[in-house]
Amino acid sequence: MKSKKVSDSRVEIAQIMYPEHANPAGNVHGGHILKLVDQAAAIAGARHTHRNVVTASVDRMDFISPVYIGNVVFAKASINYAGRTSMEIGVRIEAECLRTGTHTHVGSAYLTFVALDENDKPTEIPKIIPETEEEKRRFEEAKRRRESRLQQAKKKRAEQQPCIIRTKKLN
Repeated sequence: MKSKKVSDSRVEIAQIMYPEHANPAGNVHGGHILKLVDQAAAIAGARHTHRNVVTASVDRMDFISPVYIGNVVFAKASINYAGRTSMEIGVRIEAECLRTGTHTHVGSAYLTFVALDENDKPTEIPKIIPETEEEKRRFEEAKRRRESRLQQAKKKRAEQQPCIIRTKKLN
């Protein structure tokens, strides 16, 4: 399978925030921002794989700055790392006040997506080719996060107790 450049699947979505996206005080709901994060990541993943992709996990999302009605929100997504069937996609959220032109960093998140085949089973995906120093740094950091995620998942599986239901034998 041919590897692809990070730039081949990069995505930027822009959306203006309206009253239906916000609470009565005019602050945009975090859930709406998270939806944009997931959409941008899904598009980047689908562009990279040319497959249906599904969200496997979302790493922590901290909201650094509020978003208000009338702001334009930008969701910028790119592939940080691609494994055999999954990929880490980084998304940066920014807001722009159209009255002042001020841009603010709203937050960032890392999402893991899995590509699916025609039978909805995980399928192999292209590797990525990081070209810039920034892409190379993100690739190395993503590899470390992936290892950490795998270790945490292994630990959780080991801690789980099997559910055994015992029934009385009927005579």
